[in-house]
Amino acid sequence: MDEKTMTVSEAIRKYDPQRPYTYADYVSWENDPRCELIDGEIVVMDAPSLNHQRISGELFRQLANYLFDKKCEVFAAPSDVCLFGLGDDDTTVVQPDVFVVCDESKIDEKRCNGAPDFIIEILSPSNAKHDKERKLNKYMKARVREYWIVDPVNKNVSVYIFNQEIPVIGYYECDEVIPVHILDDCKITLQDVFKRVV
Repeated sequence: MDEKTMTVSEAIRKYDPQRPYTYADYVSWENDPRCELIDGEIVVMDAPSLNHQRISGELFRQLANYLFDKKCEVFAAPSDVCLFGLGDDDTTVVQPDVFVVCDESKIDEKRCNGAPDFIIEILSPSNAKHDKERKLNKYMKARVREYWIVDPVNKNVSVYIFNQEIPVIGYYECDEVIPVHILDDCKITLQDVFKRVV
């Protein structure tokens, strides 16, 4: 099969750690199943559950309402982020559930080139370790300013602020209101985020 029509499954089988995959490879594959690249290695992503979509939709709604007519812009998956801004040569390509970019020069018609200012990931049973460890470390290294991990099962949110060597970590329960630290006066009401989660 021609490289340009290779499936993600075939790319996984052909993976060679001596030649990590890049964004250029990633966009040449058929995109079923969805995947991300971490250091050139393929990480397959499960289809999101309805609870996941409820949470993502409400977070996006609240952020989009706040950001209307402001400089920063909010995006939702599936949107590609070349995390280290290397374009076609980037070996770390992620699709955060929700993210905010305040530097419009990072956005082109295909992707975000470089770290977003704010990223939200919503846990699922298959991705919990990936989001809590690998992505957390990558986001910190790439200089994402704020990172939230939303837990739909326990209905809580862990907040990481990466503005110093040791991240500031906060923890919020489902009845609380969370300030978005990088956006002045922006607050997310968790009761609304988790309202329809079953």
